[in-house]
Amino acid sequence: MPSSRSVHHQLPGPDETAPAEGLGPKDFAFVAEVGVRWSDMDAFGHINHARMVTLMEEARIAWLLSAGEDYAPLITSAMIVHVDIRYQAQLRHDDSPLRIGMWIKGFRSVDFTIGYEIRGAGAEPAGRPACVASTQMAVVDIEKHTLRRLTPSEKSYLSAASRRLVAGG
Repeated sequence: MPSSRSVHHQLPGPDETAPAEGLGPKDFAFVAEVGVRWSDMDAFGHINHARMVTLMEEARIAWLLSAGEDYAPLITSAMIVHVDIRYQAQLRHDDSPLRIGMWIKGFRSVDFTIGYEIRGAGAEPAGRPACVASTQMAVVDIEKHTLRRLTPSEKSYLSAASRRLVAGG
């Protein structure tokens, strides 16, 4: 089954007004629906760990590509530094398509971290996700093979895709 993607929520483009305060504590900057292929399953009928990383990659690429031409340097120069996945429930082929909600957990001068909540197709949107994950992405100067700093425009985009901290919550 080929993967399918659809946007449930997307941040404004660079010419539009992005909320300065970022997202609410449970909001997503982007939600992708990614189909589970039969080959994604392990011998026990669960989504294989390595394949989960690939499904997250498909969702992340859909989000980054949706950002548009103005963010092409961010898209083409981001490389994975660290991946963290915590499974909280089983996901199987019948849970397809997966709903993968993403947001920016944080960013520094040369890197940013994407947060993920992954749910099966039939799961309650407000319920506990089957999987929570993060990927730390460093931005590099491809020509020089060195890290590069995020531009002010990239920082603004990442800030708008970040969840606000709510006092006491």
